[in-house]
Amino acid sequence: MNKAIFLDRDGVINIDKGYVHLVDDFEYIEGVFEACLAFKKMGYMVVVVTNQSGIARGMYSEDDFHHLTEWMDWNFADKGVELDGIYYCPHHPEKGLGDYKQDCDCRKPKPGMLNSAAEFLKIDMSQSIMVGDKADDMRAAKAAGIPTSILVKTGKVVDDAGINEATAVVNSIADVPAYIEQTL
Repeated sequence: MNKAIFLDRDGVINIDKGYVHLVDDFEYIEGVFEACLAFKKMGYMVVVVTNQSGIARGMYSEDDFHHLTEWMDWNFADKGVELDGIYYCPHHPEKGLGDYKQDCDCRKPKPGMLNSAAEFLKIDMSQSIMVGDKADDMRAAKAAGIPTSILVKTGKVVDDAGINEATAVVNSIADVPAYIEQTL
């Protein structure tokens, strides 16, 4: 069984400008590549799990998302980081249009994306870590049986709910490798 670091995208990997779907609007958070290289050296798989309600709301298409994701994946590969999986939820229970309006199991705080990754990639959730920028990321980790969830301050405004759900709060993804080395 493998261990993994699960990463939310907007606010963790890139600056959350709201419904980011164009390459021109995608700006990496400082230190993200170095952090992911460190995770790999520690023996973790790196898996992205991202809610993409902009698809559900009709703001951009799944093709737009895939185009941006392919570009992002190549950027990581160019920096020596092979992403082991990228999972996304295109649904929203209230604001979704057409088939995208559904209360699915994949939208965080539900654990569907994490569970799918665990099954497909043979991940031991008890040895894994979630890094996110809001309470729903922390709740998804807990629901999936991930004991360590790290809240970063580079995304949504950090609130009491997020702090209460998190194992630790750090400034950004750049601080996560040191936290892991010191604590786990």
